[in-house]
Amino acid sequence: MASVLRTAPSTTVSYHVFGPSDPEGFAAMAVVETLVHTHDIAQGLNRQWSPPRELCERVLRRLFPHVTVCGDAWDNLLWATGRTALPDRPRLTEWRWYGTRRE
Repeated sequence: MASVLRTAPSTTVSYHVFGPSDPEGFAAMAVVETLVHTHDIAQGLNRQWSPPRELCERVLRRLFPHVTVCGDAWDNLLWATGRTALPDRPRLTEWRWYGTRRE
């Protein structure tokens, strides 16, 4: 992913099932996949783990513009990907991100 980001022009657009995306969108998708699946693994091993707040905020802004971030950004990302409920929001049974190119 790092090589793609270093070498692909920012104007490049590629297919994704949720809509075409640019390199920044694909990078954000890779970050979300890494973060939430690391969480899944940690949960399975009974370990606590959380990523940097700024990283969570950045991918929430890029891929989940419909999500209002209240409180902890990591908790909000877990909620946005259907992994947890929040005090004021039930757990999602369906979710998606929006990686389409931003103008």
